[in-house]
Amino acid sequence: MPQSSPPLPYLIIDFDSTFTQVEGLDELADIALQGSPDRERIVGEIRALTDQGMSGSLSFSESLQRRLALLPARREHIGQLVERLKGLVSESIRRNQAFFQQFAGRIYVVSSGFREFIEPVVAEFGIGPDFVLANTFTYDAEGRITGFDAENVLSQNGGKILQLRQLDLEGDVYVLGDGYTDYQIREAGLANRFYAFTENVSREAVVSRADEVLPSFDEFLYQNKLPMTLSYPKNRIKVLLLENPDPRAAELFRQEGYQVDLVPGGLDEDELVDRIEGVSILGIRSKTQVTPRVLEAANRLIAIGAFCIGTNQIALTECMKKGVAVFNAPFSNTRSVVELALGEIIVLARRIPEKNPKMHQGEWDKSAKGAFEIRGKKLGIIGYGNIGAQLSVVAEAVGMQVLYFDIAEKLQLGNAVKCRTLDELLQQADIVTMHVDGRPENTNLIGAREFALMKPGTIFLNNARGHVVDVPALAEAIHSGHLGGAAVDVFPYEPKTNHETFESELRGLPNVLLTPHIGGSTSEAQRNIAEFVPERLMQYVNTGNTQQSVNLPNIQLPVQQAHRLIHIHHNVPGVLARINNVLAAHSVNILGQYLKTNEHIGYVITDIDKEYEQEVIGELRKVEHTIKFRVLY
Repeated sequence: MPQSSPPLPYLIIDFDSTFTQVEGLDELADIALQGSPDRERIVGEIRALTDQGMSGSLSFSESLQRRLALLPARREHIGQLVERLKGLVSESIRRNQAFFQQFAGRIYVVSSGFREFIEPVVAEFGIGPDFVLANTFTYDAEGRITGFDAENVLSQNGGKILQLRQLDLEGDVYVLGDGYTDYQIREAGLANRFYAFTENVSREAVVSRADEVLPSFDEFLYQNKLPMTLSYPKNRIKVLLLENPDPRAAELFRQEGYQVDLVPGGLDEDELVDRIEGVSILGIRSKTQVTPRVLEAANRLIAIGAFCIGTNQIALTECMKKGVAVFNAPFSNTRSVVELALGEIIVLARRIPEKNPKMHQGEWDKSAKGAFEIRGKKLGIIGYGNIGAQLSVVAEAVGMQVLYFDIAEKLQLGNAVKCRTLDELLQQADIVTMHVDGRPENTNLIGAREFALMKPGTIFLNNARGHVVDVPALAEAIHSGHLGGAAVDVFPYEPKTNHETFESELRGLPNVLLTPHIGGSTSEAQRNIAEFVPERLMQYVNTGNTQQSVNLPNIQLPVQQAHRLIHIHHNVPGVLARINNVLAAHSVNILGQYLKTNEHIGYVITDIDKEYEQEVIGELRKVEHTIKFRVLY
């Protein structure tokens, strides 16, 4: 946002693996050796020498000489290299191109690389030839690169120190780079600070000597209160992921630049209270309980991602009142749960849970007693949401008749028949399967009374939530022989880790399939969830988009115009007017404004011109009834 920026110290920035994501000579070797059978070996040797020179384990001069001796490049390869490097500028550097153009007269690119490929790359950022200090190649008559200009101080050991002495800059000097030679400028007393840039590569010998470590260029700008493209460095956004979501989730967050912590298994309330401070995004599955006490300890929490369908483990109303958006994965594991249910129906109908262990014990029990085909049988689906509806379609495809019951009005698919009451379904179905949500009102939805209404020999499935079934009553219905079998994937209490013992009244009962909450545990489902949930969370953090949030008013936002103000407030009259009064008092031009409310909160998004006074932000934060306020740009 607009602010009076302090004068920028001279910024000395390295090129290879800092301004760009790669080392120029490594890429030049890769281009020059295309088609050569020795390409992989030689490029590998050059890269190893580069790293030794950058980490300080090999003198720079020797590293350079040995690399060029291996390099079979020609003058015409330089153009190809430049085009490649233009596409490999570091993400945070590219993002802040306007900063480089604004302060070009204060920024020097000082590199042990080569002017021939550095100049055309940094020129697009407003950095002219006079501010590029680098080596130059030597060529033979046929245009082959033969070496480097030995008179150039940057080709020598300690070359960057010699170059800075020749520059003789007056005022503060900051050095930003990834190599030992960059640190040496600070060590020689020629710079006030050395920043180790780790966005592309992190070298311990360099990081350990740095005044500051920069995961991105945004962090440098933020620390020094300089104009930046982002409103907040993403490396400062801390993500805590619990219960082992698919690794793709952490990968996506890290690609975005977020700081990610992983905790295997769930955390109880006390443990989560201890870990939640400073966390901006929390990712959980079904075991972790996000209670009001956890939310009280969450001083920076912006959003929660449930890497599953259910959200009853999260205090949604309290999250809403604190301005914490919650997202889940309502569709990502639908097919996996449906296939599990269909498999359970067939396996139970053929009494496989009884016959399989006998075979493993050497007992041959060939009998058709109690076994039946599922074709023509009535499947009663309780809860006709995403999973129930898709199971309906699949079940019809294998010849079943489908009945369903849902408290909400749902359009039936295919030939499914809606039952007016739960009792009506229970009395007709040959197989009953649960697919309701975890709201408290569904606790013990199926108990002794409901089991008694079912026909003798009915098969019962619960792949919904553990607490929706009275487990002792289910165990008794199986034990008495009234039910013909059961499959249960969810339980009122589930072990937090794979090392905890599972206890249940259902253990050891005949024709009962017990599975450890694996309805969505397929590689496809977990991958889908690990992509869907982070995408929703990052959309919210980056743009304010609440589409598909389960607790905040849903707003599908257009592309951001200039600066975006995100304002969550208690739903009381007059807040929008107060916000607009502040903007009007400071003559701020509104480009677009969006408001949606529910019974507890209001959500206002305002896009404004980027030219405004700093005082505007302070006044907006102080608007009465504000819960959370953010600025995005």
